[in-house]
Amino acid sequence: MSGRTVPSPTGGAFGARLQRAVAEHGPLLAGVDPHAALLEAWGLPDSAEGVREFSRAVLAATAGRVAAIKPQSAFYERHGSAGIAALEELLAGAREQGLLTILDVKRGDIGSTMDAYAEAFLRPGAPLEADAITASPYLGAESLDPAVDLALEHGKGVFVLSLTSNPSGPQVQHAVDEQGRPVALTMARHAEARGGGDDSTWGSLGLVVGATVGDAYRRLGIDTAAPHVPLLAPGFGAQGAGPAELAEVFGESAGQVLVSVSRALLAAGPDVAALEQRLAALRAEYS
Repeated sequence: MSGRTVPSPTGGAFGARLQRAVAEHGPLLAGVDPHAALLEAWGLPDSAEGVREFSRAVLAATAGRVAAIKPQSAFYERHGSAGIAALEELLAGAREQGLLTILDVKRGDIGSTMDAYAEAFLRPGAPLEADAITASPYLGAESLDPAVDLALEHGKGVFVLSLTSNPSGPQVQHAVDEQGRPVALTMARHAEARGGGDDSTWGSLGLVVGATVGDAYRRLGIDTAAPHVPLLAPGFGAQGAGPAELAEVFGESAGQVLVSVSRALLAAGPDVAALEQRLAALRAEYS
């Protein structure tokens, strides 16, 4: 299916809203990853209450200072219903403060199951409502259409996994189809076609491209296949990528990159003022 982004009455298409947020606050995307080791380092219990306190501090430090936050759902899910409640609180708090949220859930399925995932995260008023989610397209690009359709209807976004930074990712993402096209390229073309972007506005479908993938982004033709999509790029900071990789990996697409930082920022906690100072330093580094 093909289609253009349908503006939302509550603020317009996600791609345009994200583009405005980046223009105002810079390209940093703050990961919210309350894993056990980080909770311990912050002096917090590895429990739902620890996750809640962690999330409140990160929100206090980032609201109005970054383009968006990216909570990792798995670190909340591991604490059961109380952990999910902490995630609901974070998403609602960010929404109240006008801070965009990209929920890192990497869902991917078919038919009614994909419909249900979309309803859980992209339907306005849902307890876990986010502005965008990450999604895995490796049951076929069209398998994500229920999420894409709902996102475009309500001014939400979807970031499709294209080139991930894990060592075995190329086994699937670089594999070629019967026409000799890399799988990652097919996913990128789908995001470009469905996202509704143009030369002045980002599309509402983006791609996840690791900042440590070397020359693959350009060598496989992702840059020219999807010139209007935002790029969510994990791998900066503790995973080894830095400002130099913006140009080296992404070339002329560097201006569309969301620089995802997690440990490089969160290691400064739990003091909110210290988090704010680290965030200011990172913003200056990637400005």
